[in-house]
Amino acid sequence: MQLKHFLQFKDLSREEFEHLFQRTRWIKAQFKAYQTYHPLHDRSLVMIFEKASTRTRLSFEAGMQQLGGAAIYLNTRDSQLGRGEPVEDAAQVISRMSDLVMIRTFEQDIIERFAAHSRVPVINGLTNEYHPCQILADIFTFIEQRGSIKGKTVTWIGDSNNVCNTWLQAAEVLDFNVHVSTPPGYEVEPERAGLYGTDHYEEFSDPLEAARDADLVTTDVWTSMGFEAENEERLRDFEHWQVDAEMMGLAKPDALFMHCLPAHRGEEVAAEVIDGPHSVVWDEAENRLHVQKALMEYLLLGKIES
Repeated sequence: MQLKHFLQFKDLSREEFEHLFQRTRWIKAQFKAYQTYHPLHDRSLVMIFEKASTRTRLSFEAGMQQLGGAAIYLNTRDSQLGRGEPVEDAAQVISRMSDLVMIRTFEQDIIERFAAHSRVPVINGLTNEYHPCQILADIFTFIEQRGSIKGKTVTWIGDSNNVCNTWLQAAEVLDFNVHVSTPPGYEVEPERAGLYGTDHYEEFSDPLEAARDADLVTTDVWTSMGFEAENEERLRDFEHWQVDAEMMGLAKPDALFMHCLPAHRGEEVAAEVIDGPHSVVWDEAENRLHVQKALMEYLLLGKIES
C-alpha cells in the first residue's frame, strides 16, 4: 500500500477519519471486553521523544503492545540524534529497522524532514505547531458522547497553540466551527496553523461571547512546553481567560468540557469545571489509546472492516 504519514490533521481526508472513528469504536469495544486483537503481530513501533510525555508514551506503548506488536522508546538525549546526527540520516536508519515511527519533538520541520527520508509511516506525537493525535481523540470523544461533530461549535479559550491550530484544521476537514478567544498578542496565525481559509473559525476578544451556545468548550495550559521563560508574563496576560462556571453557563446546557492535560486547576480552568458534570477529560485521555490503535492499524494495514 502507498506510504502515508500523519503529521498534520489535514493529512487525512474526511472519509479516512470516518473510517478511523468506526475502527476506534470497534477496537475499544474489544479492549473493554478483554478480547485479544493482534493485527500487528511481529510489527515494531519506534517512539522518539525530544519533549517529555505521560499520555503520549503510555498510549502509544500500551496500544502497540495491545495490538500484538512491540514498542521501542528512544529519547534524543540517549541517542545519536542528541549528539548532532542529521535527522535525515536517523530517518534512513530507524525506518529500516522498524515498521512505524512516532515522534514528539519541537519544530514541525524536524518531523517533516524525518518523514521525507523514512521508508515507513511517521506519526506526529506533538510538535510546537500541531498535535493531531490529541484532536483525533477529542473528536472521537465528542462523537461518543454527542454524535456527529458536523455543524457543531467548538470554543477554544486561551493560547493559540499547537492544540488550537489542530482544532482549526480539523474544523475544515470535518465541517464544524471553532470560536477562538485569546488575549491580545496571542491570536491565531493562519499560516502557522496551516489553514486553507477562515470559513470555519471566528475570533472573539471576549471569551464569554466565544463560549455562548457552544457544544464543546476546551482549553490548554497557558504556558506550553518550550515557553517556560514566559510563564509570569502569561499568568498576567491570561488572567481573564479561565474556563469557569460562568463561562460554561453560557454554553449549551449539554456542552462538554475538554482539556488535553495535564491541567492547572485555578489557572486555565476552575476546579469546579474540570471536576464537574460537563467534563469528559478522563474519557478524552483514555481515548488517546483507542484512536491511536486505529491509526496505527490503518497506516500499516490499510482499511480493515470489522
